Amino acid sequence: MITSRTNIALRHVLRVALRARDATRLNAISNVIVAAGHQLVDGVAGADIVLIDSGAETDDGEAGRAVAIGHVTGRPAGLLAHNASAAQIDAAIRAVAAGLTVRPAHADAEGFGPEPDRKSETLLTPRELEVLTAISEGLGNKAIAGRLDISLHTVKFHIESIFRKLGVRTRAEAVAKGWDRNRGAIEL
Repeated sequence: MITSRTNIALRHVLRVALRARDATRLNAISNVIVAAGHQLVDGVAGADIVLIDSGAETDDGEAGRAVAIGHVTGRPAGLLAHNASAAQIDAAIRAVAAGLTVRPAHADAEGFGPEPDRKSETLLTPRELEVLTAISEGLGNKAIAGRLDISLHTVKFHIESIFRKLGVRTRAEAVAKGWDRNRGAIEL
């Protein structure tokens, strides 16, 4: 059974209302939202997600569909660091739309090991980025092969290479980590 929350998450373009106190950050974050393929809407009534920048207040009625960047009042479903990258913002928007809770990783928290040295990382090839883009759109292997006019075997080869280079095991992890590594953090 597909719920209305799932229907929102399956939509490629999400309607995002943005609330920020600073006009410069409002403009920068707006650009990130539009570049991620989402639609900016006026007012929270028609929004799937409410994105709130540092210092702005959250309304208790919108907390379940709010993503906050930096410190805000209230308890939003998504919480990102003040210097979140464009990929992290997009991933948080999509995750909260799917009904998940998002919290930033803390440097002092134990994780899966140290962050790799970014200079020694191997970048994804242009074809791997095309495959990763198709994965992020929810396409299966056969659909990716058709879109890129390559064999199913070649798609599987590229996906295996992407997983190995990014050190991930799932498509969702690959999308989140791949965009972050190849786009880098965006100054907001």
